[in-house]
Amino acid sequence: MWEKFLNKDVTLPDTGMPEPEKRSPRGRFLKPVLLGVILAYILVAAFHVQILTAIGKFLVIEHDVSKSDLLVCLAGANIERGLATADIYHKGLAPRIFVAPEEPPDGLHLLEAKGIEYPRAIDLMVTLLQELGVPGSAILIGEHPSGSTKGEADMVRDLIEKEKYRSIILITSPTHTRRTHLTFTKVMEERDIRIQVVPTRYSNFSAEEWWKHRKYIREVILEYEKLVYYYLKELR
Repeated sequence: MWEKFLNKDVTLPDTGMPEPEKRSPRGRFLKPVLLGVILAYILVAAFHVQILTAIGKFLVIEHDVSKSDLLVCLAGANIERGLATADIYHKGLAPRIFVAPEEPPDGLHLLEAKGIEYPRAIDLMVTLLQELGVPGSAILIGEHPSGSTKGEADMVRDLIEKEKYRSIILITSPTHTRRTHLTFTKVMEERDIRIQVVPTRYSNFSAEEWWKHRKYIREVILEYEKLVYYYLKELR
């Protein structure tokens, strides 16, 4: 009798209670992500000035400079970098200045073919330095155009080897100083060369308020993109 009872299908009455929903793995993943985003937003909102200032300061390197064999004025931003280079030269911190030609702008060859003279960036830089009192005999010009900081570092390395220089001072824009120092240090790593970096004081960049100016927002973003690219290349 018991066997019949146990083997009999028993249908439980419907209580009307819904079955509990099963939590999907996706839901379990999204919750901590959402909480993290909210927390990050709160932190940025509360400390955005400190965070953005730290982002700006990270890009800027400045050394106490001492007398060296060569000043290197990095290509670009001619006025702010040229002014700073002339200042350091007149302080007697180096007897020579190296400047590298930039890659010519697109279409320049068409102007030259028409007999139209268009000033090159290197010509403007040399003229600026001379107008600021630097003798032409103290200015060394790179043999070929460079389209990158690495290209300039390679040219300076070749010059150092030729002239037996032992120390250099690099002058560039504030946001460019960290990447400049990294690049030149890498290129010179097998040589006993003292490298000092000076950000031009004629730039209006300020680590404390760069995010208020569209120009420097673009500049900072671009520098971080280039730094990421630099580190990724080093990991290869």
